[in-house]
Amino acid sequence: MRDHPHEGAAAPGNHGSTDSDDSGARSGGSHAEIPEVWHGSATNRIQWLLAAIGAACLALGILLAVESNWTSGRAPLVMSVVGCVAAGLLVLFGTLAFVHVAVRVDKECLEVRCGHIGVPRRRIPLDTVVGADFTPQVTPRHWGGWGYRWRPEQGTAVVVRRGEGVVLRLGDGMTFTVTVDDAEGAVRAIRGRLRPREGTPAGT
Repeated sequence: MRDHPHEGAAAPGNHGSTDSDDSGARSGGSHAEIPEVWHGSATNRIQWLLAAIGAACLALGILLAVESNWTSGRAPLVMSVVGCVAAGLLVLFGTLAFVHVAVRVDKECLEVRCGHIGVPRRRIPLDTVVGADFTPQVTPRHWGGWGYRWRPEQGTAVVVRRGEGVVLRLGDGMTFTVTVDDAEGAVRAIRGRLRPREGTPAGT
């Protein structure tokens, strides 16, 4: 689990990767050159433990189906097998999909890919974004749990670990939040690409 050692600050030496060697370099100590494409990620290794629990449930269901005597008490046994297999698959997918999140920002959109196969995925065109903000501490308590979350009064979020994140303010009044390392760098990359709206400075 990659919680940050200091709330509100990015982990030392972790500034996200870019497509060019010098595009992520800081200048003047407080500003960073905006890279052509910004990449960032976040990982929660404790999810592997939960995945192991899901695998154990799945294995138990298979073991019951193979080793049990089906000559009596068939209905309870079927329910046990189906329950273990279903629970195991749900836990496996729900945890492995959110062990890791990758964030990509280019001139057109912000793209979020979950898990090592990139599913679920969300692509947000930047012309639908009103503003981007850094938040120092996102927790599952804010969103009701880990993973891909939705709350009617807030919007949606991808939460894979506690710590810093990016909050996009969308044109429909909702927000999209994602936990990612070097969230401040992501915010700079997004703000640098937002087109000014009437009466509103760019990037606010």
